Amino acid sequence: MSKAFEIPGKRILSSAQLTAFQSSATYNTITSYIEVLNTSVVGVRLTDAYSESLGINAILRLLDRIEQLAHETPPVENKASRFGNPAFRSFYDKVQTLAPSLHADLPGLDQNATPELTTYFSQAWGNRERIDYGSGMELNFLCWLICLDRLQVVTARDHTAVVTRVFWRCILKMVILSMLILPRYIQIMRVLQSMYWLEPAGSHGVWGLDDYHFLPFLFGSAQLRGHKFVRPKAIHDPEIVDELSKDYMYFSCIKFINSIKTASLRWHSPMLDDISAVKTWEKVNSGMIKMYQAEVLGKLPVIQHFLFGSILPYEGPPPPSSDESHHGDGHVHEGWGDCCGIPVPSAFAAAQKEREPGKRIEGPGIRPVPFD
Repeated sequence: MSKAFEIPGKRILSSAQLTAFQSSATYNTITSYIEVLNTSVVGVRLTDAYSESLGINAILRLLDRIEQLAHETPPVENKASRFGNPAFRSFYDKVQTLAPSLHADLPGLDQNATPELTTYFSQAWGNRERIDYGSGMELNFLCWLICLDRLQVVTARDHTAVVTRVFWRCILKMVILSMLILPRYIQIMRVLQSMYWLEPAGSHGVWGLDDYHFLPFLFGSAQLRGHKFVRPKAIHDPEIVDELSKDYMYFSCIKFINSIKTASLRWHSPMLDDISAVKTWEKVNSGMIKMYQAEVLGKLPVIQHFLFGSILPYEGPPPPSSDESHHGDGHVHEGWGDCCGIPVPSAFAAAQKEREPGKRIEGPGIRPVPFD
């Protein structure tokens, strides 16, 4: 008998519901998956070779098509604003339209699950109305991967290539997901962020460690656990950052930040600067996991937008009444992250101004952001 799938939807509006979520099976599924992925990449470099299964190759082709869609949907002329480019909405609509057919090419996928999977997938690229992106959308992509794993699109065949490696005695498919799929997703998001000037979701970039992301830092710090020579403070050395960015997500993210922001990390990324004072990557990595649980999975402004379906179900108390949701804990605003915050211009817009001396972005109410 076929499993009953459902289109995911929002369920959480109150602190009581959030508390129930944090002790739920779905919460444990997400945190366990992160921990398995985290363990699987310890000591692994981005440039290491992996055997790719049919499922992994199909996922990579799907992601390639998403990037192609972005290039087929160039930004519109929008010089009067350094906020999100309206062409992103056209890109988003194209993703929604094509998502079902793209999922049809995933081997072994129960097609009855397509509407459930495409909901997570479509909302992993940013918010259509606000033209912003944050760690909530990143969480959607993670949930999409969890669903693919539960539906066995990625299978035990992915274990073959590194079965004899000591540190990969358990789940190689998680290694491939972490080292091939997630970096590919981040690469595409960098294209979207730079092309459409996606705003950081919330008034301060949600709960990401840069303006947009959290997980690349978490998994990137896992890669560096036990490294004999490189310490967290090395992020302040441009030559080391450039050299290690080819192999490690953490340093690749630092290099990316440095490429679009001209001030020091202390000014525009104070949390990353503080973390660099930690002595070992083990402590950085364990702290990242705790921070993710507290600042992403434990924050109502983020989890109020979490989508529950049949694979990741909601089993907590019902939402408060309509009146309570407006006057109590509930948030009813659209968009991810700190939805009560003011919009923040894209860092790419500021970087563009830096590259064009003498040219200022004009328009009513346009003011420089701090790192201009």
